[in-house]
Amino acid sequence: MSTSPTRKYVLFGAFLALSLGLDQWTKMLAREILKPRGPFNPKVVIDGFFDLRYSENPGVAFGMLQRLPGGRLLLTLGAVAAFALVIVYLRKLDPHATRLQIALGLVGGGALGNVLDRVNYGRVTDFIVWRVKTHEWPTFNVADAALCVGVGLVMLDMLRAPAPPASTTASSA
Repeated sequence: MSTSPTRKYVLFGAFLALSLGLDQWTKMLAREILKPRGPFNPKVVIDGFFDLRYSENPGVAFGMLQRLPGGRLLLTLGAVAAFALVIVYLRKLDPHATRLQIALGLVGGGALGNVLDRVNYGRVTDFIVWRVKTHEWPTFNVADAALCVGVGLVMLDMLRAPAPPASTTASSA
């Protein structure tokens, strides 16, 4: 069965647009609805497990590098460079590698979602909180989730990739 070479760009673009659109829409809602509630009045979705609480992150994941001089520019340029690598990888990708096309779309959409926040607001809007009893994971957003799922799919593909054939060399005696 033949697969069109343009299919990989369509699939990539669809998942990029989906993850980027959901990310920006949910962040807009978080700024409108959750920000006025303040940090100490989260919207409880599932008591003891899942809350919505507005947060702004000037750094990268888990607040790292937030005090880095020129960090906003450095983080933005780093994300743009990572996105460029995603495009380079996509161009070399086999048109039949559907899981990787989806994964790269999610990674691209997640990266662009957080770059847009950094450029427009100087920080990333986070609002999803998972917790179990007293343990709480760092607040995140849809872009972060898309990045994690995309990277997970890439790793899964790497683990499932067939091993290269063993080279056989004839030894002369």
